[in-house]
Amino acid sequence: MAKISPEFEENMPAEVIFPVSADVSFASNHFPKYKLGPDNQILDEPKEDNKGPSLMEVVERETSQLSEQHKRLSVRDIASKFDKNLSAAAKLADEAKLREVASLEGHVLLKKLRDALESLRGRMAGRHKEDVEKAISMVEALAVKLTQKEGELIQEKFEVKKLANFLKQASEDAKKLVNQEKSFACAEIESARGVVQRFGEALEEEERISENSKNQAPVVQELIEEVQEGRRIKLMHQPTKMVDMEYELRALRTQIREKSVFSVKLQRELAICKRDEENKSRLYMLDGSETLGSCLRLRPCSDRSPLLSKCSVQWYRISTEGSQKELIAGVNKSAYAPEPFDVGRMLQAEIISNGQKVTVTTAGPIDPAAGLGSYVETLLRKSHSEFNVVISQVNGQDHPSHSVHVFNVGKMRIKLCRGWITKAREIYSMSMQLCGLRVDSNAAAKQLFWQARKGLSYVLTFDSERERNAAIIVARKYAQDFNVMLGGADDQSIEDN
Repeated sequence: MAKISPEFEENMPAEVIFPVSADVSFASNHFPKYKLGPDNQILDEPKEDNKGPSLMEVVERETSQLSEQHKRLSVRDIASKFDKNLSAAAKLADEAKLREVASLEGHVLLKKLRDALESLRGRMAGRHKEDVEKAISMVEALAVKLTQKEGELIQEKFEVKKLANFLKQASEDAKKLVNQEKSFACAEIESARGVVQRFGEALEEEERISENSKNQAPVVQELIEEVQEGRRIKLMHQPTKMVDMEYELRALRTQIREKSVFSVKLQRELAICKRDEENKSRLYMLDGSETLGSCLRLRPCSDRSPLLSKCSVQWYRISTEGSQKELIAGVNKSAYAPEPFDVGRMLQAEIISNGQKVTVTTAGPIDPAAGLGSYVETLLRKSHSEFNVVISQVNGQDHPSHSVHVFNVGKMRIKLCRGWITKAREIYSMSMQLCGLRVDSNAAAKQLFWQARKGLSYVLTFDSERERNAAIIVARKYAQDFNVMLGGADDQSIEDN
């Protein structure tokens, strides 16, 4: 700044100097010092830099050191180094913000000073006016330098921010690498630990086997010696007689087997003869196989037997002990096709004629049909089972159409349909009945009686006896889940066997 003479200070009025606003904050408590060179040019005094090298030099030096040490540093060291550089970059960014604030204060100060000098220039004349103009030019030069410094500061700030982002990304990558290597190391450790454990178990097993073999060796040796001694004794005591005895035993076994087969045949023939003699004294007998899927029919045994058409007939179920006798409602004809309820029980028919009662009972309980159990298990694995049927009767009246329908037995309901047309669809309820046909019919073993609800009943004919019995069993199994017992009018209190 130009030096002002003492005469000028004495002659200058007091109101010429305007006070600086009190809200201005100065970076320091004194004006900066300058030196005047030739032609009154302002020369900056060399400043002592107590802060060390510049920001760019520090960044370049650190970057070169990192690139040189990249090959020999471990992943963990690289991550820690990136973290340190990231914190250093954050500190540099904070310092740049402080410098930006100081630069803003410098601009405010220079503007205030230039305004004061402009006001003085209008009041001065002569040499003093020239000094004031030089001071104004010096202030403008300072403003230009301050702007340049701000540009450099902005560039440094951009570089620091870029470097900080790079270091942050590198730090995250390094952390990922550390975690990945750590997981790989843990996996290798666990694998090695498992291998060591397996080797230990194998060694223990081998030691245990070796100890057992040592303990069993004397016992095995004793057994070998006993076998050898037995062979020696056998060879010494006429080995040919032993072979002859073995042949004789085989021949005796063959003869005993033949005698037992002949005895069974004789017993069967005797049973047949006894039955024929009993039939001669009886008026009626049952004709048909006593198994599920067949049809039992009453047949007269002599000429003095009354005609069955003129007699009243009633069928019963009898337990194998004979203690319980249950009437089968609706079965009052000379023929009856057993249903699943009858398996394991004997059947008895009572024939009443002219006040005389004659009973005919099966020789044993009704046997289950061969292969029916596995067939039912296969059907129960499905959500529903479908059977092809023909409607024989509807509400007790013959059905003229013989078209094939589908009888669908599901877990929730039973449905009878033909294509898209549904004849009946009912859920399991107490009003529903399902049992074998209980009237005299040539196809009774294939027919089923189904009362869907009160006022609607069907007689359905299946393709085979097995499908008819399987449909009854499957429907009763599903109905049990709803606490419903499907059967005839007299079967509501009978447990499903």
